[in-house]
Amino acid sequence: MHLHPHPDTTSGPQWSVVGVVAVGGAVGALLRYGASRLWRNGSDASLLWHTGEAAFPVTTVLINVVGCFLMGVLTVALKERFTGAPRLLNPMLGTGILGGFTTFSSYTDDTRRLFENDQPGYAVANLLVTVAGCLTAVVLGVVVARLALARRRPAGAGEGGGS
Repeated sequence: MHLHPHPDTTSGPQWSVVGVVAVGGAVGALLRYGASRLWRNGSDASLLWHTGEAAFPVTTVLINVVGCFLMGVLTVALKERFTGAPRLLNPMLGTGILGGFTTFSSYTDDTRRLFENDQPGYAVANLLVTVAGCLTAVVLGVVVARLALARRRPAGAGEGGGS
């Protein structure tokens, strides 16, 4: 059972990875809950946008797009800048926190709900906007992170130099 993307010589579950993913997932889910409360994903208060059974799920789309942007930033940071980061940092931050923050289940449930409430246009828009928005956000996160890291890199410390 491999729970970490890097090959290693251990056999059996890697309980340290399981543990940090579980803790990170709980933190990410709490962050998602906080974001949905901040953006008022319910119908019980003054809202930033219309919500309800037949409304476009703006909050879910925003949460997923923000999470994908952060995943792009995290990937560059850990793979290109902080290559000596602790082994458990990537599964905790990526799979755990950002995996718990983003929500594929709400995305699919929102789409189902829109179809059931005779809103096929919103349902298809949700499918397309989420996928396009998330892919764009990952690429944008990678670009922004690389630009930020390039500005912080000392002159002459470019890639391809000697080791």
